[in-house]
Amino acid sequence: MAPLKSWLEIDPKSHFSLHNLPFGIITTASAPEPHPAVAIGDQVLDLQIFTAGNGFAALSTIQPHQAVFSKPTLNDFAALGRPLHRVVREYLQTVLLDDGPFPDVLKENKALRDSALLAQKECRMHLPMHIYDYTDFYAGLHHAYNVGLLFRGPQNALQPNYKHLPVGYHGRASSVVVSGTPIRRPNGQILTDPAVKEPVLSPCRKLDMELELGCFVCKPSVMGELVSIIDAPEHLFGLVLMNDWSARDIQAWVSTPLRILC
Repeated sequence: MAPLKSWLEIDPKSHFSLHNLPFGIITTASAPEPHPAVAIGDQVLDLQIFTAGNGFAALSTIQPHQAVFSKPTLNDFAALGRPLHRVVREYLQTVLLDDGPFPDVLKENKALRDSALLAQKECRMHLPMHIYDYTDFYAGLHHAYNVGLLFRGPQNALQPNYKHLPVGYHGRASSVVVSGTPIRRPNGQILTDPAVKEPVLSPCRKLDMELELGCFVCKPSVMGELVSIIDAPEHLFGLVLMNDWSARDIQAWVSTPLRILC
């Protein structure tokens, strides 16, 4: 695919070229209420201001739903479905394209350009969606094996079902936070001496930090009905990198016999 060229100056090393326009939730000094935006280069396009300035005037399919760009999370926008997500992202690409068909929307609209395009450093990021549930899948053969070593030794590191089904656990949705949020080291019961078999209350001494891929679900499934692999992408809104922290020593004690994760 040939690179798309924007009329904005974008560092070639930037993760946010026209090929990657991620949605997020921001606040600024002048707009303290959380609302949607999209990253482009080292700037963000404030979608609340863009919408109020008739930025979506040339996209009829989003007209009945423009209120989603004034919401404090992306849940309502995500619920509109993948087809509309694609249309909105493609439209924004054309608006930002150097030789795009809509130069009057933003490129030549100084008033809207000056108000809707903001420096990323002037924005504070927030959780993009309200998270009602969080499922942590035990993905990655080497990772699963190494964790299994901690609990069961090399002979039984992988459970018999591991290679046959996606092992998943429910996590605590309220503990999902954005980067930069202060985190207190977990405190709980740990078994410092297996021979004693009596735990002590202690800060975690074996904190495991895992780089993971987070998937936001946007389309619900019907209870009792399967979602095929082919249809699965239509249920996903987007992806994020996630740092999953696990208190392995606390986990080893409290997870027996129900395999609760910490």
